[in-house]
Amino acid sequence: MPYEAPDKVKEILNNLPTTPGVYLHKDKNDEIIYVGKAVNLRSRVRSYFAKNVDSIKTDRLRQRIEDIEIITVDSELEALLLENTLIKKHKPHYNVRLKDDKRYPYIKITWQDPFPKVLVTRRMDRDGSRYFGPYTSPSAVYQTLDLLRKIFPYLTCDREITGNDDRACLYFDIKLCSGPCIGKATKDDYRAMIKELMDFLNGRSEEIVKSIQDKMLKASEEMQFEQAAQYRDQLKAIERVVEKQKVLATASTDQDIIAFAREEGDACVQIFFVRYGRLIGREYFLLDNTEGEPDESILETFLTQFYDEAAHIPKEVLLPSEVSEAMVIEQWLRTKRQQKVTIQVPQRGKKRDLVEMATRNAGDTLATLRQQWAADRSRHVNALSELQDALDLPKPPTRIECYDISHTQGSYPVGSMVVFVQGVPLKKDYRRFNIQTVTNDDYGAMQEVLTRRFKRYVDKGAGEEEKSNSALRDVGKKVDGSFAILPDLLIVDGGKGQLTMAIEVLKSFNLAHIVPVVGLAKREEELFKPGSLQSILLPRKSQGLYLVQRVRDEAHRFANTGHRNRRAKAGTASILDSIPGVGPNRRKKLLAQFGSLQDIRKATVEEIATIPGIPLHVAEAIKMGLD
Repeated sequence: MPYEAPDKVKEILNNLPTTPGVYLHKDKNDEIIYVGKAVNLRSRVRSYFAKNVDSIKTDRLRQRIEDIEIITVDSELEALLLENTLIKKHKPHYNVRLKDDKRYPYIKITWQDPFPKVLVTRRMDRDGSRYFGPYTSPSAVYQTLDLLRKIFPYLTCDREITGNDDRACLYFDIKLCSGPCIGKATKDDYRAMIKELMDFLNGRSEEIVKSIQDKMLKASEEMQFEQAAQYRDQLKAIERVVEKQKVLATASTDQDIIAFAREEGDACVQIFFVRYGRLIGREYFLLDNTEGEPDESILETFLTQFYDEAAHIPKEVLLPSEVSEAMVIEQWLRTKRQQKVTIQVPQRGKKRDLVEMATRNAGDTLATLRQQWAADRSRHVNALSELQDALDLPKPPTRIECYDISHTQGSYPVGSMVVFVQGVPLKKDYRRFNIQTVTNDDYGAMQEVLTRRFKRYVDKGAGEEEKSNSALRDVGKKVDGSFAILPDLLIVDGGKGQLTMAIEVLKSFNLAHIVPVVGLAKREEELFKPGSLQSILLPRKSQGLYLVQRVRDEAHRFANTGHRNRRAKAGTASILDSIPGVGPNRRKKLLAQFGSLQDIRKATVEEIATIPGIPLHVAEAIKMGLD
């Protein structure tokens, strides 16, 4: 049967303007499912409802469109920027977008500070700091910083740098800090070092090598052999990095080389970063919702989304094929860089070779990733199938929740809830529970945790079918997604006793017939089912057992971390509260100012007394009480 647009949509189509702008397609729930831009809104939006559309994806999209909102703007550039902003904000189901919802990590250098810090962050603020990235792998960022610190020993402590401290921290002794706190490096010396670090991140290694070589020779001539040896070690560390960098162009070249590969709905974009003629790094990015999209659309979308967040805009961007919005994107990049930026599609020569190299890398990366995904999916499917068979479950346990209790001789007990979906940790659904009703009672603690979890399901998280049956539901409160879905398998760490407690809780909420539950004994990793005297032992090398072990270990780790944090806070609070004149408010101010008990101990009486609300006599009592 031919498609026919709803009456409301027909009326909107008849009244569309011919100006540039952005359009938002919405479904029956008023949810934005697609955001697009157009030079001519009337022409572009009406094309979605033509008799023959250009792809299956477009046909699926229009079947869901129940309303259209338009926003007119004055230019193509404004439309481009607004479209990108709305895609990031609403994450529409049908738009192509960078796959990772989280922000990518950057290296941040607080250049606006007298003694700049080197940090890792996931957001860029206009605060005077310098940023480098983005990086797709947080571990790669930290590995980079570990190496950089050996070359440029920057400080990491939070103390105020006066140069008058009596002694430096351990990092100075192991040559991972230049010691500005004790005057070993002046402010000018330290900032010069950080400037070299930033130049190094930008690819200007040759100038830095020459500078360090000159310093090494000077130190040697002045018979400062220990200092000369440090410069020598820095040069060796730099050589290890630089030898991995290829010289691809002239020393003035500043370009990004972009290419991509796609297969069965998966798309991988590869970027080579060339700075001062050297290939200083490369990253790959995955894109969602590319099925049915033309190559040009994928490239355009990536360019706008990537460079909107990029810390550096190069002079030149090389692409494998033309994009119709190239002039508009160039104009936008020029405003961000404050200099001319060109987008090129090289047809021959060295630049074309570089694009083809990036294309091959994108294809190899995507092929490797697809193999990994296939292997992971196979292991997860096998594991869930084995658990279904072994535990006689009605369906594979797609969502598994596991609970554990951690304490020290009954003190500061904490319960953990970890969630695995399709065999993979879903960390955003993890929750901790500070036990409030019992002490030194594992069964009572488990009862409290499960009661609080399923009460929240009933109160806030139950689905539409439960709304009319639950007198406890508080409709006005925001639903917590971690409690909104029942598990396909609930695991309690502790064997038969904990299992009995879990069954009682499920019965109290009338969920015992809905939620399968097992107890896990640690000794032989035996699984106990309700009503069965015989334990279940999964095969020693089965994927099902490995999954249960991972889930159990994660619940144990998460509970232990929560318990240690609670114990540490309580210990700090009890020590400070025992000091005359220090109550909850002053304790909070002290910790807000200094961060930890150890740093409060290091502070002088005068430093403590500068905190508003803490007079000199109380500061003296604090110092005396902690010494």
